[in-house]
Amino acid sequence: MLKLIISIFFLFPLCFINNSYWMVQKFLFFLSFIFILMNNYDNYFMSISYLFGCDMISYGLILLTLWIISLMLMASELIYKQKNYINLFQLNIIVLLIMLVLTFSSMSLFMFYLFFESSLIPTLFLILGWGYQPERLQAGIYLLFYTLLVSLPMLIGIFYLYNCIGSMNFYLLNNYIFNMEILYISLLMAFLVKMPMFLTHLWLPKAHVEAPVSGSMILAGIMLKLGGYGLLRVFPFLQLVGMNFNFIWISISLIGGVLVSLICLRQTDLKALIAYSSVAHMGIVLTGLMTLTYTGICSSYTLMIAHGLCSSGLFCLANISYERLSSRSLLINKGLLNFMPSMALWWFLLSSANMAAPPTLNLLGEISLINSIVSWSWVSYIYISLYYPFFSASYTLYLYSYSQHGKIFEGLYSFSGGSIREFLLLFLHWFPLNLLILKSDLCMLWL
Repeated sequence: MLKLIISIFFLFPLCFINNSYWMVQKFLFFLSFIFILMNNYDNYFMSISYLFGCDMISYGLILLTLWIISLMLMASELIYKQKNYINLFQLNIIVLLIMLVLTFSSMSLFMFYLFFESSLIPTLFLILGWGYQPERLQAGIYLLFYTLLVSLPMLIGIFYLYNCIGSMNFYLLNNYIFNMEILYISLLMAFLVKMPMFLTHLWLPKAHVEAPVSGSMILAGIMLKLGGYGLLRVFPFLQLVGMNFNFIWISISLIGGVLVSLICLRQTDLKALIAYSSVAHMGIVLTGLMTLTYTGICSSYTLMIAHGLCSSGLFCLANISYERLSSRSLLINKGLLNFMPSMALWWFLLSSANMAAPPTLNLLGEISLINSIVSWSWVSYIYISLYYPFFSASYTLYLYSYSQHGKIFEGLYSFSGGSIREFLLLFLHWFPLNLLILKSDLCMLWL
């Protein structure tokens, strides 16, 4: 793991060389491809160096991080063109990348906590420094305080664990089982807010709407996965309490999924709609994970990876429209089929991935999640049948048909093609999403 981390560290000087923007971006792609070739991981920790190692869960999420961060630089061409503090922007993104890679490869619970919280700071800078509206200050404060408020009890819980066992290593913690409600709540709440679970989700739409495209991509692609990853790590030693109390979070998430889908159907802001659909998807991920069944745990991991690529791609599309029309309102982003005919295919492909059409990885994740949730309790099928086939498809169709069809906004008396960079950007989101279904044993059979 150290060779990967050190190679990212050596990107720091590159950020300060003038006109090195695309060089940094290509180097990150190069790193992603090298990391794909390093795939010899098992569900044991491998490549161990000091406190860092990599197992199957880490591998998928580190690869997703490297991929999304490379695409973030590709999507942020406007910052490069306007020379909007490019060097600082690159530096910020590389720091964020290091924090995320260290979070996913930490083998110690305390180190995981440290980097888990540190990744918040570069994200905050992204929103505050390169966001669009003055409300970004409020969005940043929401993000900061929602996360910090619940993560301090988690720190106390971690110290308690260390006091009991004398070790923080995930591998050693798995040998113990704790039956303490307060420890369960203190460790879980930080991850539930980060997911975000319904009722603690208010920071997410705000942060998404105010963030630049790179901020939205990293929030949707990676930040929401930190919560799921943390839950996958702490549940082995909290399963006893989990069996007693998980029904609470499952109920909130199932009802929340339906309510958030209804909220999606009345959004007029492109980004807010995609952000709320993220909350609905992470709700079903959380529900599956909380059932503590084999299928539930593996498929929640699958859907996390699928959602990271799909949601990030949708934010790129929303940004492409925003750069042309300077508005995210669906009242102005109408009839894009006439305005940007070449983008309509990408809108269609990524929207169909969002509603889990075959052959995307989302389909595999959502079908297995439904299996695991219904096997946990058949009553949950009432909510699942409402949320998944019906509402999920209806708000995605609303997004697609409302933005592509209808009477074009009168201010647009021309049409606009996409650039090659944008097509490549969208292809690199969509292609892995459909290719990974062929290698789905990595996602589903790692436990």
